[in-house]
Amino acid sequence: MFRFVMISIVGLTGAAAASLLGPPSNQASAQCCKRAPASTSNEPVVALGAFDEKDKSKTKSLATVYALDTCPISGEKLGSMGEPVVKTYDEREVRFCCSGCVKDFEADKAAHWKKIDEQIVKQQLAYYPSDTCFVSGDKLGGEMGEPVNYVWRNRLVRLCCKGCIKDLNAEPDKYMSKLDEAIIAKQRDKYPLQTCVVSGEKLGSMGKPVETIIANRLVRLCCADCLPKLKATPATYLAKLNEAWKASGEKAVPEAPKGKSDDHKGHDHGDHDH
Repeated sequence: MFRFVMISIVGLTGAAAASLLGPPSNQASAQCCKRAPASTSNEPVVALGAFDEKDKSKTKSLATVYALDTCPISGEKLGSMGEPVVKTYDEREVRFCCSGCVKDFEADKAAHWKKIDEQIVKQQLAYYPSDTCFVSGDKLGGEMGEPVNYVWRNRLVRLCCKGCIKDLNAEPDKYMSKLDEAIIAKQRDKYPLQTCVVSGEKLGSMGKPVETIIANRLVRLCCADCLPKLKATPATYLAKLNEAWKASGEKAVPEAPKGKSDDHKGHDHGDHDH
């Protein structure tokens, strides 16, 4: 059972468990892919993610990761001006091309969050797994009108109306776990890679594969030690995964209907009863 993006570390020891419970580090990266007995099963031993540093009972870290590949201020590719500057605001990570852009972002956060949200919707819409609102259970684009594209942390959630935003924010674990389950159901069977997107090792060669969800994509890894590298440069590995989906000729999910983005200014809850 998932509680938002829950994880089991039963059977993991040493570097594998340490990399799950701790933040990314050079040491964890250097230890990546210690060889374990090969698995005869393709089922994951770890079901999703890494523990949140502040609250070990909930997994928010991969929801907060900034998976876009450009700076929200300059528009420059991250890494083009050296190591990106990583900041966190209200449990949302933002990555900048340089320290100079941080001040500009903080001078008008509302405007820049709106721009980031628009980019996140564009990035994640094609991978959205359901035509149903996970809060109300209503069909998206039904009698409530156009779906609302809402960004929770750094993930797209599609809702039938603005009224559902309040419920989502009140019980995020409940509703985000439904989204995670839908992503797994849609993407696991047709997953386009037989190798780890981080290490290049064959899935199953390091023990049972590790799974996580980032930017509404299921990502399958050869071992838990690859999680810190994925978190450190998510856009790099998502680009590889996107190319694999394209090359496979498969779609991660059926084409999603367009919707309207929420501007976070109004959270009407009078549209319908839940």
